[in-house]
Amino acid sequence: MNVAIVGAGLVGQKRAGALGEHRLVACADVSIERSEALANSHPGCIASTDVQAVIGRPEIDVVVVATPHDALASTAVMAAEAGKHILVEKPAARRACELRPLIDAVERAGVVAKVGFNHRFHPAFQRARTIFDTGGIGPPLYIRARYGHGGRPGYDREWRANPAISGGGELLDQGSHLIDLARWFLGDFCDVGGHLSTYFWRMPVEDNAFMLLKTSRGQVAWLHASWTEWKNLFSFEIFGSQGKLQVEGLGGSYGPERLTHYRMLPELGPPETTSWEYAGSDRSWTDEFTHFADCISTGQSPEGNLHDALAVLEIIGQLYSTGPIR
Repeated sequence: MNVAIVGAGLVGQKRAGALGEHRLVACADVSIERSEALANSHPGCIASTDVQAVIGRPEIDVVVVATPHDALASTAVMAAEAGKHILVEKPAARRACELRPLIDAVERAGVVAKVGFNHRFHPAFQRARTIFDTGGIGPPLYIRARYGHGGRPGYDREWRANPAISGGGELLDQGSHLIDLARWFLGDFCDVGGHLSTYFWRMPVEDNAFMLLKTSRGQVAWLHASWTEWKNLFSFEIFGSQGKLQVEGLGGSYGPERLTHYRMLPELGPPETTSWEYAGSDRSWTDEFTHFADCISTGQSPEGNLHDALAVLEIIGQLYSTGPIR
């Protein structure tokens, strides 16, 4: 397929490097320098600052939207109205009310749309899901997860710290991944609670999000996303009545990606333990795009679709409505 990318920043660059057999033929960014830098690494790719012109090019099959949050939904609507398939970065919008017009536009156009929940496609999570689905830990009980980094000098002056652009802080950033993964394993949450705080960074958005989410069956997801995690951390534990699955690390600065399966024995005591470690570069971006392309070919709904993003944003909206960030 012929692909256009809107947004040539870090995520746009990652998406461009994860297209596999597909071709990047055009890119657009508000900065012509960023657009040209991305285009120059893909022979034959054109660079532009005119988003509408790039999306409207007749040879384009897919538009990848990797802009800051305030332009995600509106750019994706433009792509849908042009009849293009869409991969829009998470969280896909700043609020649920921004996402609903995109859902309508995609349904009218009959195109395939996916949200960039690439964490589902990390090999540790893919194996964890297989073990989970085949009853490897028994009926699920609860989830405990932590995800965070410590920012960098000047982080409080970047676009993520501007609520008009970002829509929020760490809850929307890494917190949206945690919520999506928790829903993937436990299903919908009917009871949403938590606490948002700005402990360290001088910014009007939260740098820490604590979430307590409950399903109608009483299962709980206890999640913490943090911009004051001074050593980058990812830990996701799924507890069942017969064992536990634990995913640690995401590669790179988050440490080796590892899945551990703890199987409880009838006599309890120390569990049987099996671990898998996934070395090398992060292949979740490539595997996610391959899945997206397969869905375009088959007409199936993607894993991590617009309705998944809407459910995540509705949870986030409830947490933001609980009161001012403290």
